Amino acid sequence: MKRSIIVLVAAASAAVLGACATASPDVVGPYQAQRLSTVIDAVVLSVRPVTIDGTQSGIGTFSGVALGSAAGSNIGGYRDSFAGAIVGAIVGGVVGNAVERGATTQQGEELMLQLRNGERRSIVQAVGKESFVSGYSVLLVISGGRATVTKAPVTVMPMSAAPAASAGRP
Repeated sequence: MKRSIIVLVAAASAAVLGACATASPDVVGPYQAQRLSTVIDAVVLSVRPVTIDGTQSGIGTFSGVALGSAAGSNIGGYRDSFAGAIVGAIVGGVVGNAVERGATTQQGEELMLQLRNGERRSIVQAVGKESFVSGYSVLLVISGGRATVTKAPVTVMPMSAAPAASAGRP
């Protein structure tokens, strides 16, 4: 019974691990909804691929310890089960931590930007649906201490707003 509870807790922890936060610019959290953002025009100077290191919140370690101790306690007889649980917990904790870190590691890019006023900014974000190349016009969106880069929309002047041609000009 006790082992079943440990296994259930470990399985629930592993499920929570799958729902960890992301740095993707394509994912918006509920705290970002209905929030006014500052938008700054910029141009991409350079793009450098980076790896965004995974998190180590302890969920993976805890899950590994629980599963490892449950599995280790089943080794051998009554006297060996305690030692097996200790070894299983240690190995499980190390493996669980590595799994969590690997599962939350993301591919990203460092974008070097030049603002209209001449200042330069650098931002690292996870690779999203948009790809960036030097020379692209982009928008730097800053909200609540977080920043993302997105492609600037191409604006086309409507025909009614275009200046009328003079009759006597070529």
